[in-house]
Amino acid sequence: MSETSKSGLPVLALGAIGVVFGDIGTSPLYAVKEVFHESHGIGLNEANVLGMLSLVFWALMLVVSLKYVLFIMRADNRGEGGIMALIALAQQASHKRPELKWAFLTFGVFGAALFYGDGVITPAISVLSAVEGLEFATPGLHIFIIPLALIILVGLFIVQRWGTGNVGRFFGPIMVVWFLTLAILGIKEIIDAPDILWALNPKYAVLFFENNRSAGFLALGSVVLAVTGAEALYADMGHFGKDAIRLAWVGLALPALLLNYFGQGALILRHPGALENPFYLMAPDWAIYPMIALATVATIIASQAVISGAFSITRQAIQLGYLPRMKVVHTSSKEIGQVYIPFINTALAVGVAGLVMGLQNSSNLAAAYGIAVTATMAIDTILASLVAYSLWKKNIWAVGSLAVLFLVIDLGFFTANIPKIPHGGWFPLMIGAGVFTLLSTWKKGRALLMDKQSDEALPLEPFMESLMAHPPARVPGTAVFLTTSRTSVPHALLHNLIHNKVLHERVIFLTVITEEVPKVPDIDQIELQELGHGAWQMIVRYGFKDEPDIPLALSRCEPHGLSFSMMETSFFLNRETILPSKLPGMAVWRESLYAWMNRSAESAMEFFKLPPNRVIELGTQVEI
Repeated sequence: MSETSKSGLPVLALGAIGVVFGDIGTSPLYAVKEVFHESHGIGLNEANVLGMLSLVFWALMLVVSLKYVLFIMRADNRGEGGIMALIALAQQASHKRPELKWAFLTFGVFGAALFYGDGVITPAISVLSAVEGLEFATPGLHIFIIPLALIILVGLFIVQRWGTGNVGRFFGPIMVVWFLTLAILGIKEIIDAPDILWALNPKYAVLFFENNRSAGFLALGSVVLAVTGAEALYADMGHFGKDAIRLAWVGLALPALLLNYFGQGALILRHPGALENPFYLMAPDWAIYPMIALATVATIIASQAVISGAFSITRQAIQLGYLPRMKVVHTSSKEIGQVYIPFINTALAVGVAGLVMGLQNSSNLAAAYGIAVTATMAIDTILASLVAYSLWKKNIWAVGSLAVLFLVIDLGFFTANIPKIPHGGWFPLMIGAGVFTLLSTWKKGRALLMDKQSDEALPLEPFMESLMAHPPARVPGTAVFLTTSRTSVPHALLHNLIHNKVLHERVIFLTVITEEVPKVPDIDQIELQELGHGAWQMIVRYGFKDEPDIPLALSRCEPHGLSFSMMETSFFLNRETILPSKLPGMAVWRESLYAWMNRSAESAMEFFKLPPNRVIELGTQVEI
């Protein structure tokens, strides 16, 4: 590592603290009290408190530190992390086994879909648990908790359109104050009851299960709340780098969280009544209101990270062909990753508001939280293990041993959360299933459409030969035909010839390809081939985090011997009207769903930034 990068590491680590650790950093607000929730039947005694803390400690060490920070963060796709990057790597790892590729792809897409379920619950439970501190400061304010939480959450979604670039720089220092506060509160309680540190011994975790049996196992469904947000460390790796995230985790976030959890354990052992809300009751009376304010800001930051993640994963899904084109607004002229997607923002806002009004308090929300998180963790383990074995060529026994260890933990957490399904756990699963249906339907529908058009298409090579034998009238200018096939004549060109009976002097067959990498260097984006008779084939390659911009790509063709004037260039697009049918392919209801998604998609003109006054759209009807 260069000196420059070394000197910049603390700055990146500070940024990571402000963005990456918001979700996991606000878990102390509700995790401990949920383990001892009356529905679990776990008695509040020394053995159970030590056992609970031992489980939390080893969950943070094994799931977050070992699995995500050390193992899964090695699975970067050219520096990028997250479920979409992992899907791309898994596709590469299974390219020789189509049946495995389909299975792993399905796993990955379902994991991505579950993220949206978490994206609804995280803002709701985080903000609501922070605002609930008002009830302990002033019980008469109880009736204002739900309205205040809704005001904060609705305001958070409203400001998304202006982007987070301006406020993002303040997130790091605020979260540093938050983590230092967590540590100080915890240390104060640990000093009064140092015996609580015996919980570092894993035997207390084992005794917890022995003493409580099935109730102890089901309590894992609440212990997992301490590690929710671990996936964010991997997902945001591309923004800050693995070194910065690892430094921030080991240097501040992990010790602060452990000190606070152990401090809460010490408090409820000395004062069992504090279990009502051990987090706020650790603070002195004079600090209650400042703590509520700080906790609320911290939960807003945590929510912001999840919302931004939903925008990011949606954009990547669009680029990889799992979602139709949507309006994507760039909120920063410098950072391409800062985007705002109005449709996703509105959908999340409606879901979060409905959840808060429907479940009313953080305990009820906690019952809905965890099932989607643990399923995603298991999917991450499976995909990362495939990558380690197939791409990294690691020893199968070493990879298998790690995979078994992590899967035992993941599936243990997942199984413990199954009883939550009737009590709210169905909600994120329902969202995940719905999003998965949309993702898979769009991907399958596009494949069927491509196959249908390919079967009916005219091969490009014979067409070019026919231009010599029967040349049409040529008119001045350049025509760019966007096409998904490099071997077929675009439907828009055939329609233009049939109706207008002319061909431009220069014809460009342009195909946009999204590679399974985050970014494609500018020098590798453009490929040109002269076909003769004034025709060229052009391929523009983008990564799934690149911003498609066709006019910009055309401006880079001059070194290749091809220059463009926008005032002399026309863009011809083909817009398909999908007609569901009983032909083999998908169920009619899925074909109808695909047809609706196709109609709702943003136009290619806007998506590829084409000048509106230079675009001609020609429609066709296609049965699938």
